[in-house]
Amino acid sequence: MTQLRSNYTPGTSPWAVRRAQWRALGLTDEDMAKPKIAIVNSSSQLATCYSHLDGIAEVVKEAVAEAGGLGFEIRTVAPSDFIHSAGGRGGYILSARDLISHDIEAAVEGAQLDGMVCLASCDKTAPGQLMAAARLNLPTVMVGCGYQPCGTFQGKHCDIEDVFLGAGHHAQGRLSLEDLTGMSENAVAGPGVCAGMGTANSMHMACEALGMALPGSTPVLAGSSKMWADVRAAGRRIVELVHEDLRPRDLLTQSAFENAVTLMLSVSASINSVKHLQGIAEEAESGTDVYGLYEELADSVPLLTAVRPNGPHSIEEFEEAGGAAAVMHALGGLLHTDVHTVTGRSLGENLDARAAVTPDGTPEDEAVIRPAERPLGRRPTIVLIRGSLAPATGIVKLAVDEERETSFTGPAKVFESPQSALDGLKRGEVEPGSVLVLRGLGPRGTPGMGMASRPVFALDGAGLTGQVAVVTDGQLSGLVNKGVVVGEVSPEAADGGPLALVEDGDTIEIDLGVRRADLRVPDDELARRREALAAAGTAAGADDAAARGWLSVYRRTVRPLQEGAVLSPRSPRGPGRPSHHAEGTSR
Repeated sequence: MTQLRSNYTPGTSPWAVRRAQWRALGLTDEDMAKPKIAIVNSSSQLATCYSHLDGIAEVVKEAVAEAGGLGFEIRTVAPSDFIHSAGGRGGYILSARDLISHDIEAAVEGAQLDGMVCLASCDKTAPGQLMAAARLNLPTVMVGCGYQPCGTFQGKHCDIEDVFLGAGHHAQGRLSLEDLTGMSENAVAGPGVCAGMGTANSMHMACEALGMALPGSTPVLAGSSKMWADVRAAGRRIVELVHEDLRPRDLLTQSAFENAVTLMLSVSASINSVKHLQGIAEEAESGTDVYGLYEELADSVPLLTAVRPNGPHSIEEFEEAGGAAAVMHALGGLLHTDVHTVTGRSLGENLDARAAVTPDGTPEDEAVIRPAERPLGRRPTIVLIRGSLAPATGIVKLAVDEERETSFTGPAKVFESPQSALDGLKRGEVEPGSVLVLRGLGPRGTPGMGMASRPVFALDGAGLTGQVAVVTDGQLSGLVNKGVVVGEVSPEAADGGPLALVEDGDTIEIDLGVRRADLRVPDDELARRREALAAAGTAAGADDAAARGWLSVYRRTVRPLQEGAVLSPRSPRGPGRPSHHAEGTSR
């Protein structure tokens, strides 16, 4: 019989008071002896991303009971980029990822539960849940709860990112309010996350590559029969996992993170996957440099698919062609196939088992997911760059089929907020050939990391894509970027990074061929500016509006992006124990 940490000695105070509470909930003594499973639910009526999760939680609870466990639903904050970016200069989005991880810790660790099933939906839930799983090191199964069905407008495909981009066009007078309204009324046809290769679907797939989700479960249409089958399977599997004592740190090894990065590069995933995977690696204390992995693997991983908005294929077509499992099977020897997964089997065994029951790929399948020997290309679409303007790093997202100039040099035009950039664009202050610098949006500067995509989309609406480059310490849409855009520049301006020293007219040189972004200003002039900045007592781009509340806590404790933007101090190893499985070595 498995020794469960949730079972207290009869007659003790913890046993007595908890029994009193749980008996009042209708539980029997037999129930209270079972493995106690947290069903982590980020349900919310504020956004369609989460509107279906209550029903999923009930089915998981039923499956847990059928397998001999006892399920308890717990709730966390439920951030949606399109809803919660309205306040705090957008700072409640990335910061909510860490709030999710702490919500889970407080509920699961406080109650001393035995395992978790995490219902992953919108962008920040999967990384936040994985961070908590890595920190607590309790048996966990991740469940991707599906993407939303999209609609059509004026006979064309229309999804939520089309609306986001359309708003930028409307701001520049290139799309009527009537058409924008029509798009917004038709873009979302049901619950689930954004359809396309955005952050949510990328992170759901990363869960599978890390071995933390059941094989073949991502991506999936929300509410489909396949989703419900995967949900029930996860509920049954978590009880077995507790008895087997297989824990996240047994799975979240260096090799597993290499697999996840390889998958992300091969599908042209969201650039937000970089900082999220780094955050998970930090909480797992794996010693993995995820940013370094993206740089190291970029040129060796073939591009195997082009899903909207990166290319012509829909997420539905990608799922039908086999999804993440099919891509990993095609990658074959580029992966560490002997890493362990939540199934109790290796990644290679999981992939072989699925291949044995899946019909041979049809020409249509190969049109969506290419074989590794015949890729769409070998040029990476997630490009990490450095240089005097981005000493730690910056990130550029390239479209799959877009031919771009490999370099851009121009004078800087500096803005301290997205709105000031939009206003400047309307006034004609951003001229062709210039570099729009948008700063103060980093994890500390916002605080919480602001979204820089609105000015990027407005440039597209103004017909300036390719004629104006963008450099920012803010984050960008996981789906759509236009033109030469360097995001997440680090160190950020609020930390005194070089971005804080840029002035209007300074020459900025971006060279994607050598992966650099440089500020062409003499060193003595930069030293003078830095002294002036220090004398002023604050870094350029810093905002003191968040003097209290959650965002003030985040600002005081957040670590740099290269450390996953997790909160300090480093979490102790806590209730877990060292991994007892050797890492895989086959590639």
